[in-house]
Amino acid sequence: MFKLSSVWRSISLALVSLVLVVACSSQQPSATNSPQAQPLVSATNNWIGYSGHHVAVGKNFFKDEKLDVQDIFFQSASEQITAFLAGKLDLGWFTSGDAIQMVAKDPSIKMIYLIDYSNGSDGIIGRNIKSPQDAKGKTIARENILFEKVLLAAYLKKAGLTEKDVSIKDLAAADAAAAFAAKQVDIAVSYEPYLTKAAKQGGGEVIFSTKDTNLIADVVVARDKLIQSRKTDLQAYFRAVDKAVKLLNASDPEALKIAGQKLGVSGEEVKSQLEGAKLFDLEGNKTIGFNKDNPNSLIGNLELTAQAAYKYEMVPKPLVVESLYDDSIVKSTN
Repeated sequence: MFKLSSVWRSISLALVSLVLVVACSSQQPSATNSPQAQPLVSATNNWIGYSGHHVAVGKNFFKDEKLDVQDIFFQSASEQITAFLAGKLDLGWFTSGDAIQMVAKDPSIKMIYLIDYSNGSDGIIGRNIKSPQDAKGKTIARENILFEKVLLAAYLKKAGLTEKDVSIKDLAAADAAAAFAAKQVDIAVSYEPYLTKAAKQGGGEVIFSTKDTNLIADVVVARDKLIQSRKTDLQAYFRAVDKAVKLLNASDPEALKIAGQKLGVSGEEVKSQLEGAKLFDLEGNKTIGFNKDNPNSLIGNLELTAQAAYKYEMVPKPLVVESLYDDSIVKSTN
């Protein structure tokens, strides 16, 4: 009798354990996660090039993909960087320069999508500067941030010059433009909406810009763990972004209006500002962004920016470009 009770107790315990295992298993997320399992926390800031995110939210393109996206908007990139490094965000829209400095602090961060290239919105204005050689010995205002250093270095390099051949004043973009307009400096590095206006006020002209270059890029970043565990969700995410970018590139009035409402400007202003940025859809990411054979690829931008980051001591050691990005999501999304 004793033996029989023990057997039944053992069987009962086994059945209870089996039920518990099944119940617990049903509560755990799958390897790729269903879209409803948990939201993707995605953050942008006030750069016009990030309008694709705002339109994807406003047009419910994420919801159409059955994706729950928590939209976070920052007024400054520095706040956004702090939040991402603290692990509060899943996806972040940043300049490639910001992304490179973040990777130096957390190597699990990868660039997974090319958002845009500045296409004339960033530039250098000068007075009585007819060629890069004329910049030697001049006073140049530029902010001590990576993408402005890269832009100025690209211009000076045309004459075999470096920042050691000029006098630098560290001023933020708006202040640099104002200093040029007041004729306090000979040359200034800035961006729109300050650039063109300051050139005119200061009796100068735009002598170099990002037009038709890959000098300044913006990218979406994520950590390795997210890329590996939520591939399906990320593919859905970029299909939604792709729809939004196509509308913006076609100057769709409703898409422009949605982006303007997020940024506090009119749809017409969004249209005008987007003329200074080249937005990339999924196809552009495949054929240009992550195509090493294309001279305007993101890879070329990363090589230049990573070298500059180390040269200007913004990262502690040289970075291997191949470790900075992961193109698996872009290349597997249709």
